Amino acid sequence: MLPHRLYYEFKPFLPWRVRMGVRRILARRRRVKCRDRWPILEAAGRQPDGWPGWPDGRQFALVLTHDVEGPDGLAKCRRLAEFEMELGFRSSFNLIPEGGYTAPREFRAWLADHGFEVAVHDLKHDGKLFQSRRRFGQKAVAINRYLGEWGADGFRAAFMLRKLGWLHDLDVKYDSSTFDTDPFEPQPNGVDTIFPFWIPASATPDSNAPFADSGSSTAGYVELPYTLPQDSTLFLILGEDSPEIWIRKLDWIAARGGMALVNVHPDYVRFDGTAPSPRTYRIDHYRQLLEYVRQRYAGVYWQPLAREVARHVTRARPHPVLRRPKRVCMVTHSFYESDNRVTRYAQALVARGDQVDVFALRRSPGLPTAETIEGVRLFRIQDRFSKRAQNLAAYMWPLLRFLAASSWWVTRQHARKRYDFLHIHNVPDFLVFSAWYPKLTGAPIVLDIHDIVPEFYSSKFGRPPQGPRFILIKWMERVSAAFADHVIIANHLWQDRYTARTGTEGRCTTFINNVDARAFAPGLRRRTDDRLIVLFPGGLQWHQGVDLAIRAFQQVSAALPNAEFHIYGDGNAKESLVALATSLGLDGQVRFHEPVNVREIAAIMADADLGVVPKRADSFGNEAYSTKIMEFMSVGVPVVVADTKVDRHYFDDTVVRFFESGNVDALAREMLALLRDQTLRRQLVARAAQYAARHCWDTRRADYLALVDRLLEPK
Repeated sequence: MLPHRLYYEFKPFLPWRVRMGVRRILARRRRVKCRDRWPILEAAGRQPDGWPGWPDGRQFALVLTHDVEGPDGLAKCRRLAEFEMELGFRSSFNLIPEGGYTAPREFRAWLADHGFEVAVHDLKHDGKLFQSRRRFGQKAVAINRYLGEWGADGFRAAFMLRKLGWLHDLDVKYDSSTFDTDPFEPQPNGVDTIFPFWIPASATPDSNAPFADSGSSTAGYVELPYTLPQDSTLFLILGEDSPEIWIRKLDWIAARGGMALVNVHPDYVRFDGTAPSPRTYRIDHYRQLLEYVRQRYAGVYWQPLAREVARHVTRARPHPVLRRPKRVCMVTHSFYESDNRVTRYAQALVARGDQVDVFALRRSPGLPTAETIEGVRLFRIQDRFSKRAQNLAAYMWPLLRFLAASSWWVTRQHARKRYDFLHIHNVPDFLVFSAWYPKLTGAPIVLDIHDIVPEFYSSKFGRPPQGPRFILIKWMERVSAAFADHVIIANHLWQDRYTARTGTEGRCTTFINNVDARAFAPGLRRRTDDRLIVLFPGGLQWHQGVDLAIRAFQQVSAALPNAEFHIYGDGNAKESLVALATSLGLDGQVRFHEPVNVREIAAIMADADLGVVPKRADSFGNEAYSTKIMEFMSVGVPVVVADTKVDRHYFDDTVVRFFESGNVDALAREMLALLRDQTLRRQLVARAAQYAARHCWDTRRADYLALVDRLLEPK
């Protein structure tokens, strides 16, 4: 802010060319600093809470405003208004009360008589309106006098400077001193929305926060952010030679039902027949925008004055308000890109406007340690390029290192800017202690149990559920659950057992691995060859039973030579599985692939002819819910499933083909039956698709968000 403040102090003494040069330098600095915010933040597409929609079911609103900065601009106002009338539009002119010109009463009356609007633009347009709270109060008296004399309902500060809490001193129906996102402004942080919203006087404790907890207050005003880049930024600073950016942004806003508010300065407009100047741009740019709207969106857009938008929002009950985005932290000892349980929680929060940081593993050295994926900030804080631990010590050491690394990262980030909520994913349970510092400051913590660890340990390392190590693991399970404010568990079979062991009755919720229908959807299939592809995507551990599927596939390949078995995953059983395939003479037909991200695996699954989930019922797999089943259902692929306790609980023979767990011959028979009978496959797919639609993530997303909001409620 300091360079900008100095600029405004000395601006009156600088020649115009020098001023524009300084603005370009400052803009370039902002563009480098905020390049990921331009031209639009995806979060701006979210609607305020309580948004009523546009009148008469219109798709979006187009609002035209004009800041008149000097005598040259004032001299062009009438011509600009006549230009808009010819095209069938009306706009609001923001006039400076005590600037370098005087707005004649006759001109203001002419605008009103022809359906235009006059609003107040700052007081002196010197960048000093918000220098102190006391002086703002004094200037507010003068501004209110002009508002009354002019019959004006709206206000816009100079240079888009703002203290939204202070503006309650003004007798206005609306303010337009903000923007959705614009890194070139002196205060570059926008309100990140393309909708107008209410700022209640009773709910703005921070002098510059647009967010409110409730829209019930009758005192307040409407905020109208500009959502198309200002003309001076676009054509004078960035040097654009067409309105293409305006048009692209307008289409983006129209698709989301928002408000396209553009600010055009008469000072910088060059009408036809006027000599070119470096401080003006052709009126044809503005004409192209307006003609595009008339032709492309005829009959579906609303073109109100700014005061009419404010009136529409004010009448809404409750008033639409912006909910403050929550800062959320997630920790997972997994690969975020391929862990669909973590990704769907994170993306659900981002979709409603929250800010999510995820601390996870890095799969390969080619991946960056930090990147943003669909709005989620991902930090890969530890490498794991293989998953082959064969003993407890080799398994525990990376977990302890990850606990230390995640604890340091979470503490560091929380100290910089506090997290509102933390969601920690097991395995292991003790990762919940990485949030010790946020816990001390009062942030609620959820522990998400993907796998119950005592049973997982026994299965993974072939140990009986007894002895000192098992007792220690059960004790860690209890203390981890006690540390968390709430526990999420992955299936209903585990919930009773877990709550009895940990004393979490009443603060434990089941969320199975519902499928995200945005990623796993029918219609993804692209393959047209005559191969028959059987697919297994997932962890390669003993309890998954992939060795059983390979042995069964030996019989399938003998009967169907064009069949192939594709395996995507990693784990401590991978080497033995590769050796098994080789020993059975299936080198060319059983193909092993590295894990891939959620979007990629969805497309790969859709191209399969048959999915297999061959878990062992005499192991941890008997009660471990497998999301692969629902994923296959969602993309339209039939699936053969072992008759484990958990899968019999959630599915029946009408949507999957069961086989006796551990029985290689039974698995081979079911695989062959489906691969040979295309009609049977189609019938199974049709019923499974209906089941998947009823149980997809869309049906539970709101429950998760409600749980988060409940934990964030003041105690």
